[in-house]
Amino acid sequence: MTPAPAPLPAGFRITLDPDTKQLREDLWFGGSPARVLRLTAAGRRAWQELAQGPVTSRATGALARRLTDAGFAHPVPPDPAEPPDVTVVIPVLDRPGPLARCLASLDGRHPVLVVDDGSEDPAAIAAVAAAHGAKLVHHDVNRGPGAARNTALDHVETELVAFVDSDCVTSENWTDQLAAHFADPLLAAIAPRVRALAPDTTAGRYTKAAGSLDLGDRPARVAPRTRTSYVPTAALVTRRSALMEIGGFDPELRIGEDVDLVWRLHAANHRVRYAPDVHVDHQEPETWRELLGRRARYGTSAAPLAKRHPGNLAPLVLHPWPALTVAALLARRPAIAAGGFAGAVLSMLKTLHANDIPTEGVVRAMGTAVHQTWLGAGRYGTQFAAPVLVALLARRGWGRRAAVASLLLGPPLTRWLADRPALDPLRYTAGALADDIAYGAGVWAGCLTHRTPAPVLPEIAWRPVRVDSKEKRGPA
Repeated sequence: MTPAPAPLPAGFRITLDPDTKQLREDLWFGGSPARVLRLTAAGRRAWQELAQGPVTSRATGALARRLTDAGFAHPVPPDPAEPPDVTVVIPVLDRPGPLARCLASLDGRHPVLVVDDGSEDPAAIAAVAAAHGAKLVHHDVNRGPGAARNTALDHVETELVAFVDSDCVTSENWTDQLAAHFADPLLAAIAPRVRALAPDTTAGRYTKAAGSLDLGDRPARVAPRTRTSYVPTAALVTRRSALMEIGGFDPELRIGEDVDLVWRLHAANHRVRYAPDVHVDHQEPETWRELLGRRARYGTSAAPLAKRHPGNLAPLVLHPWPALTVAALLARRPAIAAGGFAGAVLSMLKTLHANDIPTEGVVRAMGTAVHQTWLGAGRYGTQFAAPVLVALLARRGWGRRAAVASLLLGPPLTRWLADRPALDPLRYTAGALADDIAYGAGVWAGCLTHRTPAPVLPEIAWRPVRVDSKEKRGPA
């Protein structure tokens, strides 16, 4: 049996995730992936204390750890007793102008190390670093972002290292705010929200609305197969000892090295968190060509990541009954769709009854599951089978065309309605489709290069919901 992780330390508070629901005094629903959590009598007593204030005992700390690990809640660190000891590291390749802007945005409270990863004009980089009082390390040849950050780890002496890309503009006290979370001894890395700096063009407005580096406004534990499965290293504060323990960044990965790092930290039983209440701005591509080219390059990382981390990269997870319902609806088979939906409801009811869980709201929950399956299938089809969908659109039959159009247009229009970005739905939808197709093309290219189909293979999930069993000991 895996030993229980260390409790969240005294002084931490927690805030419940918006999706967390208390079904009964001893039952909670939420988390990522979604599950039902059962509290023991000791766990319920610990929650009564934790709901009123910070962690004060091993019991409340153990419950806080379990809730934050499962995504039911998020930790709020205590105010630090003294300023953190952090070194800011900026890897750079050319671009002395953005580097100067990044250095100027720092508050000057912490030492700064610039790693020049083989720039064509190293004198220009050196001049910018010197003008802002930053220490400089130089690579004679370009080795890649992972190698540049590893070089930095060999030159810093502080336990905390704040990595920030040269095309970022930081916010005030961003390092100190994130560093407070390291009062948790299990935390290895924490990332702020990365917002888009982009021109007032269609491409720029689309990036501000749906940029791939902006992971949204919801805090999260970062782990594979969760709502937030990775964080970019455009801005990341890390515990140096944890990175050294796993060998730092993989220098062979020029793209996706941030995802690989997070997944290796997770495998080593460290914690990684996303804290969107702190933000850093990142300069985005100015044209559609640059934006879509970057998305395609990102896609090429899926294959090497899938080979390094089997099982962590599922492009689409399907539950059988909702999937059958969606397939039948698209094929205009209402009787089969009704049967599939009934199967989904009955399967969930059986699971809930077997675990003594209230069944209110099951029909609505299954309706949501069907809706999410339709959206997931649509985006999957756009990314990995867009030519097939377009060919189907060209065939006769309004029913077939309507079904295919719903797969193509449903996901972006749903996101537009939810977010209402500063871009009209037509251009937003066109941008989202181009974005997904470019990323999918990169994934397919990576699959061919690395000879693996893993990044494009859907997965079947047979359990309708995870139910955590009652612990034999401990507060949860």
